[in-house]
Amino acid sequence: MVETFGVTGEPVRNPAAAEALAKAARRAAEHGPPPVHLWNPPFCGDLDMRIARDGTWYYLGTPIGRMAMVRLFSSIIRKDEDRYVLVTPVEKVGITVDDAPFVAVDFEVSGEGQGQEVTFRTNVEETVTASRTRPIRVEHDPDTGEVSPYILVRANLEALIDRKSFHRLVEMCVHEPHKGQSWFGLWSSGIFFPIIPSKDIVSD
Repeated sequence: MVETFGVTGEPVRNPAAAEALAKAARRAAEHGPPPVHLWNPPFCGDLDMRIARDGTWYYLGTPIGRMAMVRLFSSIIRKDEDRYVLVTPVEKVGITVDDAPFVAVDFEVSGEGQGQEVTFRTNVEETVTASRTRPIRVEHDPDTGEVSPYILVRANLEALIDRKSFHRLVEMCVHEPHKGQSWFGLWSSGIFFPIIPSKDIVSD
């Protein structure tokens, strides 16, 4: 076990802690994607690490410039109830996530109509196709009117769909009946994902 963390009530600020965690994660990933859902190590405190809304990872207040390390950390992230953690077979540490742990930065479409498939690429080069098991959902802030679209990437882990990608998605949307009324939304893998009730669309 890497003795770099402690439960003190404050985030651990040891500069070597991230490197130690990365080494443990690298060993865990030697034989394929880390099975984080199977690991139940002790919680070792919070690490001074944050994922900003734009997908940038920070450690000790500084952006992590090594993309390989970001991808490594992203492979061992898990959400336990309302806490985001990085997990290895021997330890678990809490991190801060401002919104979602991933950002969908682009997408490709194959097929047409209801049979089309929309496949997103995340900021850590992971791909996910919108489907029944990987749904798209949209949150509407009633105060600001801001729209925040997400797609499920892994169990309990979502990607915020970035603005340029969402604008492209809107151009593909159609009106369909959903729960007794007409909705404006998107088809992928035979599933209709509603975005906004048709009656709420303001026309020019």
